[in-house]
Amino acid sequence: MLEYHKGDFSDQDAMEQALAGVELCFHLISTTIPSTSNLNPSLDISSNLIGTLKLLEVAVRVGIRRIVFASSGGTVYGPPQQTPIPESHPTNPTCSYGIVKLAIEKYLAMYRFMYGLDSVALRFANPYGDRQRIKAAQGAAAVFLSKALRGELIEIWGDGSVVRDYLHVSDAVNSLLAAAMYVGNTSVFNIGSGQGLSLNELVSAISFELGRPIEVVYRPRRSFDVPCNILDIQMAASELSWRPLVAFSEGLARMRRTLTVL
Repeated sequence: MLEYHKGDFSDQDAMEQALAGVELCFHLISTTIPSTSNLNPSLDISSNLIGTLKLLEVAVRVGIRRIVFASSGGTVYGPPQQTPIPESHPTNPTCSYGIVKLAIEKYLAMYRFMYGLDSVALRFANPYGDRQRIKAAQGAAAVFLSKALRGELIEIWGDGSVVRDYLHVSDAVNSLLAAAMYVGNTSVFNIGSGQGLSLNELVSAISFELGRPIEVVYRPRRSFDVPCNILDIQMAASELSWRPLVAFSEGLARMRRTLTVL
């Protein structure tokens, strides 16, 4: 049975009503994105970090068994000292979004220690896929593909050499389910494809999928964009028995078929 509860993340009474009798909670909420979080860090903290602390308080009261948290493998590490990036890599985020995600991981650990509230944090790479929003400030794969389908100019910040790890949404969902069933002591996992794709290579892949060239314009690089982010996913493979199954070319083709061009 599926129930829908409408409420505000900051409203503890609404959260308590929604979570009554629930053993497992997937925490997928974020009110900010990396590219805008530095514009108003106090909003990022009040809406995401404080909101999560209220959630944890409710979880303890109602007896939640486990929280599976969507963290960010793309931002918590900052500039990489090595690639692929393992979970043991230093965490030096360059944007408020990543700082808050990391802080939430620490509070999850604190609540595990103090109250026995079990939790697993999944540090996701760059999810993309079917029915992704095409008019957003993030999600390069969907935004670029939709613009290319409409014959619009694609804007790239920097020279296009920035490398990211693209994870199909179906693989992301499977990792959430694996984390929900996990029996073990590891609490943080990287979840990605394990492979990197530059923005220029992303454009080339879209051009190949559509069978025609795409017009691109390059803008000045953004200070918070780390040059390369590829996640080491061996821990998830060994502990969660999870691996990504959808190659980027296949995921791009799926997204093209389901994408609504507005």
